[in-house]
Amino acid sequence: MAVLVSTEPTAGLAGPAEHHERLSVPFRWWVQGTMLVATFWLAFVVSTPGVVAWSATAVLVLAMTALFLGYGAPRIDVADGWLQAGRARISGEFVAGAEPLDPDATRRVAGPEANARAYLLLRPYLKRAVRVTVRDDRDPTPYWLVSSRDPEHLAAAIRVISATDQSR
Repeated sequence: MAVLVSTEPTAGLAGPAEHHERLSVPFRWWVQGTMLVATFWLAFVVSTPGVVAWSATAVLVLAMTALFLGYGAPRIDVADGWLQAGRARISGEFVAGAEPLDPDATRRVAGPEANARAYLLLRPYLKRAVRVTVRDDRDPTPYWLVSSRDPEHLAAAIRVISATDQSR
């Protein structure tokens, strides 16, 4: 679930803005994973002793939980003049702009129009993203492509930190 915090998210290019979001997996993945584990439990319970069936099912539940929590762990934070997407972090002074992308544009930028040097933080269950242009001459990364549940708000927050750092 995305948690969005902002003060003046639609303000021009002045004023503080923050964006906080976790790219957690959707609820339907948990439902489907639980049904898959239940199917394995049924297969185990009819073919193995009860202790083995329950033990194997417990291992599968733990593996599914670890997989889903790990895959959905990346956070996107815009605060204090910095953009952090997953493990990567960039100061607003090195950001040239941010563009929210619809599903078709996201698919194009991540596919046929992709640059192999770009930083990608994409999740298949999030169809929209933000393209963040990098303006650091020492950085070979031309842009970041970051999935988001609210790309318009994320792009607005990035534009604010970019403009704030340009004015310093």
